Amino acid sequence: MSENTEVVVIGGGYAGVMAANRLTQRDDVDVTLINPRPGFVERIRLHQLIGGSHSAVTDYRDVLAGRVRLVVDTATRIDAAGRTVALAGGGTLGYDYLVYAVGSANAGTDVPGAADFAHPVATFEEAQRLREVLDAAPAAAVTVVGAGPAGIETAAELAERGRAVTLVCGGELGPYLHPRGRRSVAEHLAELGVTILDGAAVTAVTPTGVSLDDGRELPSPVTVWTAGFGVPDLAARSGLSTDTTGRLRTDETLTSVDDGRVVAAGDSAAPSDLPFRMGCQSAVQLGPQAAETVLARIAGTAPAPIGVGFAGLCLSLGRTHGLFQFSHRDDHAIKLYVGGRPGAKLKEFVCRSTVKQLAYEARKPGVRKWWVTDRKRQDLLPAPVGELRS
Repeated sequence: MSENTEVVVIGGGYAGVMAANRLTQRDDVDVTLINPRPGFVERIRLHQLIGGSHSAVTDYRDVLAGRVRLVVDTATRIDAAGRTVALAGGGTLGYDYLVYAVGSANAGTDVPGAADFAHPVATFEEAQRLREVLDAAPAAAVTVVGAGPAGIETAAELAERGRAVTLVCGGELGPYLHPRGRRSVAEHLAELGVTILDGAAVTAVTPTGVSLDDGRELPSPVTVWTAGFGVPDLAARSGLSTDTTGRLRTDETLTSVDDGRVVAAGDSAAPSDLPFRMGCQSAVQLGPQAAETVLARIAGTAPAPIGVGFAGLCLSLGRTHGLFQFSHRDDHAIKLYVGGRPGAKLKEFVCRSTVKQLAYEARKPGVRKWWVTDRKRQDLLPAPVGELRS
C-alpha cells in the first residue's frame, strides 16, 4: 500500500482554512495547517476588537475539519528543494505539496516616527495592543491615518463610542467606492463627529501628534496607522519568486513559477502578476481552488485555471450603520449601494456567513463547485509566446 500524500498549509486565515478543509476530501491525503495562533482570527472584525464589541476570534474546532492537524507555530523558511518547512519553535515539517497562504499584514512605511509611535491594526496582536492603549486612555483623541476599509471602519467604531476622531485620508476617502457610496460614508462619518481630512498626507508622527504635508500640526495622543497592506516575506526569504509587494508569483492555476509542488492562495498570491484585491472575498475563493490544483496534481490530471468574481465591498460604520458597495464581477464599483441600518445588517450577515462557509467546507469538502467569475480577466492575461489575442 502506498503512503499518504503529505500536504502542508502555511497560514490559518480564510484562504488557508478553506484550502485545508477542501484537501480532506481525499482519504489518502494528510493535511497539516501551520498557524501562529491557536484560534481562528475573524480579520474582518478587527475594528470591532479595537472598539470592544467583539473578540474577533473563533475556535478552530468550529471551522476546521477534524482530519486537519493544527500546528501552532510560525514557519520561518521553506526549503523547496528538500520539501521541508522550518518552524520557529524548532524542527521541520516535510511535505509533498505546500499551500502558501500566509495572508497580509501592515505594509510598513518610511514616514518618520510612524514605526515607533503609530499603531498598525492589520493583525490580531496589533488590534489587541491598540485596544489596551485605548482602554488606558479613555478620553484621548485619535488620529486614523488611511481611508481604506480598515481606516473607515476603525474611525467609525471609535467615534460611535464617543472618541474625538480625525481621519487623514492621504488621497480621497474610500478610493474603491463609487462617488455615491463615498458621499454616503462621508455623511455618516460627519454625523458621528469624525473630522475628515481629504487629500492631506502625514509626513511625521510623534508621541503626541502628527505633521501634515500642508504644514499643519495635529495633536494626536493616539495615532492609528491603516495606510497600506503588505505580505510577509517568507517566500522571498526562501528564494521563491515574488512580485514587488512580496506575493508569491504563480501561474493561473496558483502554482509557483519556480516549483510545481508549491501552490499559493489568498492575499499572498500573485497569479500571472495580476493579483486580486486583498480580502476575505477573494481568499475564500482562492483557498479551495488552490486545494483543487493540489488534488489534480495528486490525481495526475491538469489543474484548472482560477475563476474569481466579486460582488462589492461592505463596510461597518459603527454598530448601527454600514454600507455595501456593489461592484461588477471584475471588482469595479457601480452606482448601487445599500447604506444605513440595512447596510449594517448586510455587513453582519457577510461576517457571519463567511465563517459559515469555512464550517460548511469542513463538513462537506468539495461540495461547492460553482463560483461567480470575472470573465474579463482572460483579456488581461499575457498571451503565450507565439500566440496573438484577437
